[in-house]
Amino acid sequence: MDNDLLQQKFAHTLDEDLITEISTKGIFKNFKKDDIIIDINQTLNFIPLLLTGDIKIIREDSDGNELLIYFLEAGDTCTMSLTCCLGTSKSKIRAVAEKDSTLVMIPVKNMQTWFHNNESWRNFILQSYQIRFDEMLEAIDSLAFMKMDERLYKYLKNMSMVDESKTISIKHQEIAEDLNTSRVVISRLLKKLENENKIELGRNKIVVL
Repeated sequence: MDNDLLQQKFAHTLDEDLITEISTKGIFKNFKKDDIIIDINQTLNFIPLLLTGDIKIIREDSDGNELLIYFLEAGDTCTMSLTCCLGTSKSKIRAVAEKDSTLVMIPVKNMQTWFHNNESWRNFILQSYQIRFDEMLEAIDSLAFMKMDERLYKYLKNMSMVDESKTISIKHQEIAEDLNTSRVVISRLLKKLENENKIELGRNKIVVL
């Protein structure tokens, strides 16, 4: 089943021989919602390829406040973990399962070898860097130039895209933690967005209109 998922998610990106090698040298793991997959200051001996589910990538300041950087979807990898692996440094991010997820963990030594020897892997890694870099710039722009209600609405639309559903099951406190603000502020702004007919609020769920 895991090999079928690997083929399904990466056949359009990676060549057949490499997928076969990943299936034999990679370690398949399952994570439950809210499980920490990679933690801050963790030494990384692998990089994750996401087969099913969603993962959110978080930064943390010196006071322990968290800020959402971007989401990973099936078929993605975390380029911040790639950077740490290549530089043999410790993780600067926390990767948390947004929902039940299946991953294949690639040992660092294989990742480095494939980068030099396999064109499809090299292209995949470079493309992943570009996508994540663009998303990080977007996150910086949101912090620098957007009001909190605009950031909140953008966050909800992104969540809806990730979940492939207009209905998001989430608590106000979870949103507040992702956007590094208070639950009271989020609740007030969600009501404002509802009054503007952009969303509908329910019990622990939000419908993006």
